[in-house]
Amino acid sequence: MELAIDTSYDLTGIALSQQGKIISERTWYSGQNHTVDLAPNLIQQLAQAKIKLDSIEAVFVAMGPGSFNGLRVGISFAKGIALLLNIPLLGISTLESDAYPFAYTSLLICPIHQAGQEKIASALYQQRDNSWQHLRAEHLTTIELLCQQTLEETIFCGQMSSETESKLQKHLGTRAIIPPRFMRSHHINSLVMLGWQKLNMGKHDNLSTLQPIYLRPPHITKPRGAS
Repeated sequence: MELAIDTSYDLTGIALSQQGKIISERTWYSGQNHTVDLAPNLIQQLAQAKIKLDSIEAVFVAMGPGSFNGLRVGISFAKGIALLLNIPLLGISTLESDAYPFAYTSLLICPIHQAGQEKIASALYQQRDNSWQHLRAEHLTTIELLCQQTLEETIFCGQMSSETESKLQKHLGTRAIIPPRFMRSHHINSLVMLGWQKLNMGKHDNLSTLQPIYLRPPHITKPRGAS
């Protein structure tokens, strides 16, 4: 039995799977309440599925980029469970999870996450010869620079704004393939499948060194009254 946790976005997801196949899934809108919501929802899901916590044998967690608070809470929670049960923990890039549903096309896949201040987070993936390839690491860029680097037909997916979609279509034309929004919704199923594949390859992450993928420092607002 595996547990998957995704707190990258305001829409939080957790899933219970058996050898990479989801048997119970739950999503809800957390906003900034990940700390309050996560544990009670997992407890309810375990109870409804009639599964005991100690039957979990691995934890898969989304590493970001995404919500600063959400990632911090989700990864800390995942580490706690992995430490408590002495089981493997595997961190999966949120951008990779966004890209994976389109692996079957064999086209270049560029997931995008809005990062504020006209910046975007992106990466590049492709399924080649039955092998899932990570061609460009997660990084911050701009739409203009990304378009300059896009020389062939590419699928753009992830949590991008309408303005970003318009710019991609304007600059790239038919080179930009943008699936409908319902197909680009973040599915925890991808997190489960990627986690299971890596677990089967004998991979796991170090509890003490696994960190969220932030790409940029968090925006910190000064307390009221501060000079």
